[in-house]
Amino acid sequence: MLKNNKVCALLLSTFATLIFAGCGSDKISADTHVEPASVAEVQVKSGQTNTTKQYTTAADLPHYLERDVQEEVFYFVMPDRFNNGNIDNDLGSKTQPISAGGFDKTNKGMFHGGDIQGLKDKLPYLKELGISAIWLTPILRNQAMQADSSGYHGYWVLDFTEIDPHLGSNDDLKDLINSAHAENIKIYFDIITNHTADVIKYVECHGEDGLQWLVKSDKGCPFKSVEQVASGDNYTTVIPKGHEQLKTPAWLNDPKYYHNQGDSFWQGESSKRGDFAGLDDIDTNNPEVLAGMIDIFKNLITEFKPDGFRIDTVKHVNTDFWADFAPALVNHAQSLGINNFFMFGEVYSFSSKELSEYTTVGNMQSVLDFGFQGAMVESLIEQKGTSSLATLFANDIDYLDHDSNANQLMNFTGNHDMGRFAYMLKKSEFNYSEEQMVKRTLLAHAMTYFMRGVPIIYYGDEQGFVGDGGDQASRQDMMPSLVASYNDDDLLATDATTADDNFDTTHPIYQSFAQYADVFYQYPALRRGEQKTVYQADDNAIFAITRTLAADNEGTSPAETSSEMLIAFNTSDKPAKASIALEGESYRLVMGKNKLIQSSKDTHTIEIPALSFAIYEKQ
Repeated sequence: MLKNNKVCALLLSTFATLIFAGCGSDKISADTHVEPASVAEVQVKSGQTNTTKQYTTAADLPHYLERDVQEEVFYFVMPDRFNNGNIDNDLGSKTQPISAGGFDKTNKGMFHGGDIQGLKDKLPYLKELGISAIWLTPILRNQAMQADSSGYHGYWVLDFTEIDPHLGSNDDLKDLINSAHAENIKIYFDIITNHTADVIKYVECHGEDGLQWLVKSDKGCPFKSVEQVASGDNYTTVIPKGHEQLKTPAWLNDPKYYHNQGDSFWQGESSKRGDFAGLDDIDTNNPEVLAGMIDIFKNLITEFKPDGFRIDTVKHVNTDFWADFAPALVNHAQSLGINNFFMFGEVYSFSSKELSEYTTVGNMQSVLDFGFQGAMVESLIEQKGTSSLATLFANDIDYLDHDSNANQLMNFTGNHDMGRFAYMLKKSEFNYSEEQMVKRTLLAHAMTYFMRGVPIIYYGDEQGFVGDGGDQASRQDMMPSLVASYNDDDLLATDATTADDNFDTTHPIYQSFAQYADVFYQYPALRRGEQKTVYQADDNAIFAITRTLAADNEGTSPAETSSEMLIAFNTSDKPAKASIALEGESYRLVMGKNKLIQSSKDTHTIEIPALSFAIYEKQ
């Protein structure tokens, strides 16, 4: 938490390196140095920061139906924790008790009232941030309560045809999508094929009525292998009375379409066939299930016309399923005129070999790049240098096939499971100051924007949210919160807490992200250019890349005629210098405050302040 004078000091030290210096035709040579421009003047008034710069928004981009995913800046949001636009739906369904209740704004595991209308009301906030695509956590009707928590997050689906009543109605969702499309913003759904809500029970664990707990273990119902089941050592399924027809479509109520092998322990066979904390694990090896799931999501595409899907728990489903499922949905969307419909999967692995299996063998167009996130953590939090980044990008060839490449990977710094990047900084052994946390957070996000891949902002990061961990501890409210463990957090670069309304468009991190989006949109090579590592050394904190766009991919506007960009990052808390082999005699500074000196015909020396970056355009 920063008081006004500290805000001013921090801004002056942190944002000096984030000022545009490339709006004219300035070139960097041995005798010139670009000073900060006055494009983003910083003034402190009543504890807030104002900017005079109008940045590029989705309204300035090509029509949403014409845009490839590489053109997007994503915002990942949990609707229940964002904004309450309709208090009438806070308690959920008025007709189906299984999807009612669970509302308690003081409890981080309960519904807090955010909804689809609230998200629609904040479209201007997201537009000004530079967002062009919104990824929603699952919005289909959930079982409201399981154990001591609620389905506020959306991952306990009962009905694959209806929006969860805590969030609104099917018509509300259509209205949101139409409103977003009117602003040239895309909407992505988070979908699940691995499991449903926990309805099916086991007599051996839950008794004849399915309502007891007979196992003396905190690890759930012990997992039974395929070999055990084949030998007759299997579970007897039971559905509690009155719950026999809870799921929609109706075929999902039949236990024969589930593995029924007990709870997963996250390894080996159980990883793909076990119940996640009791959630009913769907038998995706069954051809009838494959056909049924394809129909479910074809129908969602037909009814709502989303622009794409993020797919949950991909690594816990057999790869053969995805090889058929993914193309079927893309083809269906294209038949409806959604020609750039795009899907990316969650494969919780930091290995590019494992991740790429799903974009090649599994026919996924993309995955969330956990490897990228892990490399950033090693470099910017653990201070292990930049070798992990170089190794990561050297393996990008693994992703190349007929419909995917590394430029389509989804870049992120943190999420609703692992926690926020700022939290990882907070818990670091290096005891970073707030100024260090801000600088490292900004640099991490700059990497998501300007390195290959598609940038994702996790909601609240733009307001300096930190959190106390992963899962529930990373799912704070943007609207005023009543959760004590949220409200005692110190947010970055602001006097606000989560007890306040946190939609401040003058927040310095928000403003920086808007700057990033502006540059990202102006230079096609930063979005689609082929990436090449041009500098990395174990004894130097600088990591430099070029992004080169082939001539046949270039446009006609002045910015789009640029074919090569140089981006250099200093991951150290000290100024750094490096000599980089580059072709060309001059580079125009686009973003940053840095020297680039031509020291010989093919070598340039770059000097970068601590924890900052610079972007240059080759002339």
